[in-house]
Amino acid sequence: MTRYETLADAVGGTPLIRLTRLAASVRPRVYVKVESSNPAGSVKDRAALWMLRAARANGSLPPGGTVVETTSGNTGIGLAAFAAHLGYRSVIFTSSAVSAEKRALLSAYGAEVRLVDSFVPKSHPDSLRSVAERFVTQTPGAWLADQYDNPANPEAHRATTGPEIWQDTEGRVTHLVATVGTGGTISGTGGYLKEVSGGRVTVVGADPLTSSYSGGDGSQKYVEGAGHFVHPEAVDDIWPQSLDTAVIDRYVAVDDRSAIDAIRRLAVTEGILAGGSSGVALAAALDVARDLAEDDVVVAILPDSGRAYLSTYFNDQWLVANGFRDDESAEVTLRSLIPADRRPLLVSRDELAGRALAALAGAGDTDPVLVVYRRDRELPPHPSEVVGWTTAKALREAADDLTVAQVSLPAPPRVGIGASAASALEAAHEADPLWTAVLVLEDGRAAGILARDELEARAAASGPPARAAIDGFVEIVL
Repeated sequence: MTRYETLADAVGGTPLIRLTRLAASVRPRVYVKVESSNPAGSVKDRAALWMLRAARANGSLPPGGTVVETTSGNTGIGLAAFAAHLGYRSVIFTSSAVSAEKRALLSAYGAEVRLVDSFVPKSHPDSLRSVAERFVTQTPGAWLADQYDNPANPEAHRATTGPEIWQDTEGRVTHLVATVGTGGTISGTGGYLKEVSGGRVTVVGADPLTSSYSGGDGSQKYVEGAGHFVHPEAVDDIWPQSLDTAVIDRYVAVDDRSAIDAIRRLAVTEGILAGGSSGVALAAALDVARDLAEDDVVVAILPDSGRAYLSTYFNDQWLVANGFRDDESAEVTLRSLIPADRRPLLVSRDELAGRALAALAGAGDTDPVLVVYRRDRELPPHPSEVVGWTTAKALREAADDLTVAQVSLPAPPRVGIGASAASALEAAHEADPLWTAVLVLEDGRAAGILARDELEARAAASGPPARAAIDGFVEIVL
């Protein structure tokens, strides 16, 4: 049995496990490095510890100081755990879009969790980073970890993760597959493996399909941690200084559904419960392995545990609500109302009403039109970029000097395309008792918009009345 004198001593040394069933159809050996074995549950424990050590050594984090970070969860959890261990206060700035489990973990370690949900560019004074920086300047003894630009982040992996993989594969690793978020894990680990192998190891960046790292449109995704989001109104796409792009030989882009499917299959075939970004790495690793030979060795880094996502990726109701799965109990779903060739009509929020109307030539007066942020998008819009909805009739009746946003209704409640009409009605009432339409999601993105009367008609035709709780009362929806 291994004994440690401090929590910090337990960081690293995570297991490398060969996939015997999930990778049975490919020729090379495929291993996963299970980073959830770190004491606070993720690969970010390494960076958190190294950043804290560096800050204490250079005096930027004084005794009794406050550890501050902006995070999608895991780095904050690691920092909160080690801050508690070392006797520091921690204040973590994050978003309510982060899983409830992660926010609960932050609180459990004693961190003060500050939610910042303003959908604005990073340079905006209300952005997550701006709010955290302002807090640091106003708080004596506060230190911003700044994982995106902190050199201790990749150094942690150059010092630990890379050598562990090299030792555990006896120098036989040929391909490293890792997600790209802050860039620290892939830069440090990949940099070490390239150096020690004389350039023989191929480093593959596993990236969400929409991430700008691999050439995506920069829009939001559902996999937490991995990838790079660019706000549609951002002037510049600024990449982290922790990312060394020269280390990465190529990228494999993975869509949200494939990532989610990968970790769900991993759990039931290998007994390994891993998180969303792990699904990106795993799907990419299996894709890479299909073209390799028997003597190749693929190592994929799985950043964290699926225990932090039991309310999302491993929750069937969440999957149905966001359009990643059909409700198996429903005889008829909203899919029948949204044909595959019926994509939603889109207009930019800052377009003048008259010009927008001209672009909608052929649209009926009452056809719903989604009002969105302007972006050169490759996929249907993510719901975060839907600001409302309108109709051609409303645009026609508007003054010429008004923008589309000024004559639109608020963004409608969201329902999954695989939901029944009755359950969609109930969800809409719960989200907004005054709703007039619903935004239908498929694979988490806008597949269409249904007006209230259309949805109520389908619900009435397909079954008994739906019961929807509204402000403590029960309404019968006919």
